[in-house]
Amino acid sequence: MANPPDPLTLASARMKPLPHLIFMSRWLQLPLYLGLIVAQGVYVWHFWVELVHLVEAAFGNQDALQAIITAVTPPGQAASTAKTPSETVIMLVVLGLIDVVMISNLLIMVIVGGYETFVSRMRLEGHPDQPEWLSHVNASVLKVKLATAIIGISSIHLLKSFINAQAYDEKTLLWQTAIHITFLLSAMAIAATDRLMPQAARGKHGAPRAH
Repeated sequence: MANPPDPLTLASARMKPLPHLIFMSRWLQLPLYLGLIVAQGVYVWHFWVELVHLVEAAFGNQDALQAIITAVTPPGQAASTAKTPSETVIMLVVLGLIDVVMISNLLIMVIVGGYETFVSRMRLEGHPDQPEWLSHVNASVLKVKLATAIIGISSIHLLKSFINAQAYDEKTLLWQTAIHITFLLSAMAIAATDRLMPQAARGKHGAPRAH
């Protein structure tokens, strides 16, 4: 008994040349996602450099201590010359590491979710390491998750500024707070729009008929 024809092959054969070309153009996004993977590698390297500096500074390495103090000192401010890392410096460095992790998580969501949504299926069904959110991802869900991740990153930056508030002027802190609130309101608007769209679709097509 002959094997049934592949549905994907039949669908491609039925497509006219121009629609087929337009549909295949989605693969032009592949270099973009590969570039984000490279950016992910840069963040991993940056994370380990900062972590090594923090550990070395904790054991008395003065060069590493000055490196982390310089990293957490706002632009235009003179770096202190402490002999041991203060609790504030350690907290700022740790928050910086958390910030890198959250941005890395954002990159993963964009790479995996974007590729799955806009380029091609990964066919991870049944794989033990399949992300939970990937099973129901679409463009709308991806936007909400990205907005939520951006709020988390903005919260870390705002917390770093408040911990080191003496190094910033009041105007800078107010602007950072206003930007964070803008991100929060934008995410709420995206989530509300996502919640309303299915209801609008149901209202347009009417309630399902009883069988």
